[in-house]
Amino acid sequence: MYIPFFSSILMSLILALLAMAFYTLVERKFLGYFHLRKGPNKVSLMGLPQPFADAIKLFVKEQASPSPSNRIPFIIAPTMSLILALLMWSIYPHTHQSFFLQFSVLYFLCVSSMNVYSTFLAGWSSNSKYALLGALRGVAQTISYEVSMSLILLTALIILLTMDFTKATLMSWPAAMFLPLAVVWFITNLAETNRTPFDFAEGESELVSGFNVEYSSGLFALIFMAEYANILVMSLFTSVIFMGTIIPLLSDFTVVMQTLLLATLFIWVRATYPRMRYDHLMNLTWKSFLPLSLCLLMLCVPLMIIM
Repeated sequence: MYIPFFSSILMSLILALLAMAFYTLVERKFLGYFHLRKGPNKVSLMGLPQPFADAIKLFVKEQASPSPSNRIPFIIAPTMSLILALLMWSIYPHTHQSFFLQFSVLYFLCVSSMNVYSTFLAGWSSNSKYALLGALRGVAQTISYEVSMSLILLTALIILLTMDFTKATLMSWPAAMFLPLAVVWFITNLAETNRTPFDFAEGESELVSGFNVEYSSGLFALIFMAEYANILVMSLFTSVIFMGTIIPLLSDFTVVMQTLLLATLFIWVRATYPRMRYDHLMNLTWKSFLPLSLCLLMLCVPLMIIM
């Protein structure tokens, strides 16, 4: 009874890690061509084994940690970050699942909101005032965006009338009617995953890497892996919620293609836009996205009653 359950989750996690590894290669290749230069192309055939070379390099290096740091929380924080990112992959919606979670959207919200704790724990346990300031800045950013993200998700759930990602995959609703909703959701995802132009938690030119400034080698790799796994899983759930599919037989293929398209859009945005100012970010979320998401939610309820 439990073997298919655990084997399905284990397969999802292994494939998620492989997807994350090659997504880093895709990003470096794309950014190279965006900047009119070559990306990684020296390792073996066209640089394809580059992610494995990077992983070996990072995990074999000596693990250095500052002597005043709180050793156990210092190790737990990046590990917790990666575990939370992988936990969201356990509800990957496809047509041949071995188990179904009825309230998978609620599970997604609970797990994604826990990322704040890993960010703050990493900055606090470093026992460095610069890492702590970077962590506080990252936590303030995440909290500000999660409010509007939850309201947008609630609006989409009212339209879909389900809290199960698997059922949402087989549905299709007129996203063009709620284009502002989809745009705000995507921009919120950029901030949620600490991506350009909202990468304030790790702004290298301003904070010297922010909350993870004291991390190196294997522990830094865990933080890096968690960030890219989050990008892919947020692209996946964006595809499921806001795009859906009209042909049930092609639902898995359609979701994968849409996820790849959205993940590529993350790279495109990084290559195009510079980093915003932090006060502009706070104005955007509290004075623009929050009122807009509330208005869309209040508009959605009467529309669904009429329809």
